[in-house]
Amino acid sequence: MTLQIDLSPEFEAKLRERARAAEKDPATFAREALEEKLRGPRTFAEILAPIHKQVEESGMTEQEIDSILQRAIDESRRERKL
Repeated sequence: MTLQIDLSPEFEAKLRERARAAEKDPATFAREALEEKLRGPRTFAEILAPIHKQVEESGMTEQEIDSILQRAIDESRRERKL
C-alpha cells in the first residue's frame, strides 16, 4: 500500500532528523514508526498488563499497593498546595 501524508515543515524536519539519527531514510523510518504504533497496545487493559504482571510477581498485597498509591496522591496534593 502506498500512502501519502502531508506534514507540516516542523514535523517533516523532525522526521528527517530522527531518520538520520537512526541511519534510515525518512520513508523507512516513518513506515517502521507507523507499524510500531499499530502493533502497540490498543485497550487500557493491554496497556496495564505489564504493570499488573509486575505487581503480581512482586507478591505485594492489594493493601500494600493501596498504601503506596495513597502516599503518592497525598504527596502530590501537598506539592500542589505549595
